[in-house]
Formats: sequence, C-alpha cells, structure tokens
Amino acid sequence: MQKMQERMELLLSQAEARHIDIAWVKEQLKQQRIETPSWGYADSGTRFKVFAQPGAAVTLSDKLRDAAHVHRMTGIAPSVALHIPWDLVDDWSAVAQEAAALGLTIGAINPNLFQDDAYKMGSLTHPDAKVREKALAHIVECVAVMRATGSRDLSLWLADGINYPGADDLRARRRRLEESLSRIYGLLPPDKRLLIEYKFFEPAFYATDIPDWGMALLLCQKLGDRAKVLVDLGHHAQGVNIEQIVATLLDEGRLGGFHFNNRKYADDDLTTGSINPYELFLIYCELVSGELDPQVEYDVAFMIDQSHNVKPKVEAMIQSVIAIQRAYAKSLLVDRKTLVEAQKVGDIIAAEECLAAAFNTDVEPLLAQVRMEMGVPTDPLLAHRQSGYQQQIETARAGKRGASSLG
Repeated sequence: MQKMQERMELLLSQAEARHIDIAWVKEQLKQQRIETPSWGYADSGTRFKVFAQPGAAVTLSDKLRDAAHVHRMTGIAPSVALHIPWDLVDDWSAVAQEAAALGLTIGAINPNLFQDDAYKMGSLTHPDAKVREKALAHIVECVAVMRATGSRDLSLWLADGINYPGADDLRARRRRLEESLSRIYGLLPPDKRLLIEYKFFEPAFYATDIPDWGMALLLCQKLGDRAKVLVDLGHHAQGVNIEQIVATLLDEGRLGGFHFNNRKYADDDLTTGSINPYELFLIYCELVSGELDPQVEYDVAFMIDQSHNVKPKVEAMIQSVIAIQRAYAKSLLVDRKTLVEAQKVGDIIAAEECLAAAFNTDVEPLLAQVRMEMGVPTDPLLAHRQSGYQQQIETARAGKRGASSLG
C-alpha cells in the first residue's frame, strides 16, 4: 500500500509539472464508456478451427450475464452490441428488460450480410436485385430490433466485393451500393445513426466495395449527417497511420464509431494493446484532442471487436477494457501546453518527448484510485479470478453447445 501511495505521489508531481488537473483526469476516466460485443463471449475461431471453451456463452442471456460481470469488474462497460441473427430471439422487449435488470443497455445492432449463400457475389452490391432486396429485408429486421431495444446505432460492415478481375463491373457495384445505403438511411428513425465500417481486403481479395475510410466518408457525405464512419483498428494495410485518419474524420465531423482490437499482420482481432500499445496511445491522443476542441462534433461510440479464440472469453474482455482505459489515462496526461509551444517553434524533439513522457507514465495507481472511487475492484483481473465467476459459468453451461459466431 505504501509503495502504491509513493507511485501516486510521483504521478501527481508529474501531472503538476505538465499543467494537468488530476481531478479533471479522474472525472474523464469515470465517464469513459466501452461497449462489449455479445459475440466476444461465445465460441469463435479462425478459418481452420473453432476452439470450444468451457463456460463460453451459448444463449443471449449467457452473453448478457457475462457482459454484466465485465461491467461489475470495470465500471465502464455498461452496454452490449448485438449481432443479428447470431443473437436472434422472439421477444426483444424482454431482452431490453433483462439487460436493464443486469445494469446494461443494448448498444449497436450489427446486421449479418456475409454468411448466407445468396451473398456469394455481394449483398447490397449484388448484381441480382432479388438478393439486394433480401439484404435490405434483413436491415429492416435489424431496425425493428433497434426500436424495440433502444439501440441508437446500426453498425454496418459489408463483406461485399469480388475476388477476380472482370467478375463484375466496379462502377455498377458502387451505384448499387449507394442506392441500397440510401434506402437504409431512409429507414432509420431520426434519433438513430448509420455507422459505415470499411476494410481494405478479406474476404474479397481483388476489390472490396468499401475498402478504406475515404470511400466510407464519401458514402456518408452523400447520405446525410446521421451517417458516420466506423474505424476498426484491424481493417488497414500494414503501416497505415490510423491516428491521422482519426484526426481527419474528427475534423470532418464524421467519426461515429470505433472498434478496438490489435493486429500484427492483417485483421488478426487480437487483444487491444497486446501488439502495439504505443499506436493505441497515439490514436487516443487524437481522440482526446478532438474531445477538447469545441469546434469538433465529438460523439464517438467505442466498442471492442475481437476474437478471443485461445484466451478465456470473459477474462480477455476485462483485459481489453483495462488496456483501453490505460491508453485513455495516458493520453489525458499529455502536456498539451508544452506540446503546442514546441510545435509552433518546430522543436521536434521536445514535442515527441511530450508524448513519450505521457506514454511512459505509470498510471496504474491513478486507475486504482479511480476504480475505488467508482466502487469497483481496484484490480479488475485479479478480482475476476478471485470471484469464482469462471468456475460458476463452466458448471452452469457444461454440456451446452451453440453455433459459433465466427469460424
């Protein structure tokens, strides 16, 4: 305890030297919200194998209970994203009530336009109008789920694209996409948003219909103000400067959503912060910059989207929330006054050192203090392991097997 107090005193002195109001930092951390995905609690896998895990969620009720446990451990994960039809049930009002009883709300609704045989050549971009109508009918179903559960965001990722040159007309596909999205946008009630996600390849390897943030932004600009771009950290080519994309979308008022994960090669969907924590920190520096700028329209939905194929589901989710919380805390401790001054005079080293100093700050005592004041465990991972929750769900769900979400 004494050592932790000494670490906190060091952090306080560092914050004072950087002109940082630590009370403000704590308040920002308490207001942080991270959405967890229902599918992150179920069995999942790669193209080669789905690894069944003891205690993995099978029903939507299982997933909600797991999400509620993560929220109890962390205090900043009060909403759950759903995937249709993976989470399909008969009574959505009952789902909303069950979630509320667990201290949760229903977050983004994610349509599935990639696991039907009809979508071999695309869904919203398919050459056959009947297939496009089938995809739109599914979107209508998802909008109905949004209404019944109080969800605000329709989160749309398309696997649409082609694998070989000449398989379809690229400009014709784009026109079909614009027409389909326009109809979807018109279906949304005025208090709902459409988040458009992009991915530069996979499963389409020759041409993906929404391959990058520029294409997503163009589509959003044509649709209207309630169409926003969703950035997934794994959906970029190697070496792409994601923080620059974030900065641009913030300035355009079009950053609507964020999917957290980490990658080493492609869309690995690894645990957030496990491969490149400095990149995550730099991205958060841009997010905080936008959050602090009164000229920026800042309304970003943050969600974890990763596959815990070999890690325990609930524990990996807690680990992810902590990694995001840690990155946010460090970005709040950047000496922005000194940073701006260094940038104005072209002092590159001083500017870089401002960022490095914040990244290297030991924020664990600060996070422990914030959690204590919020009434949640100071060490969420340890608390989870000591809670017996994993053993409870393994016993309760023994012998239950459901359809995997991925793989």
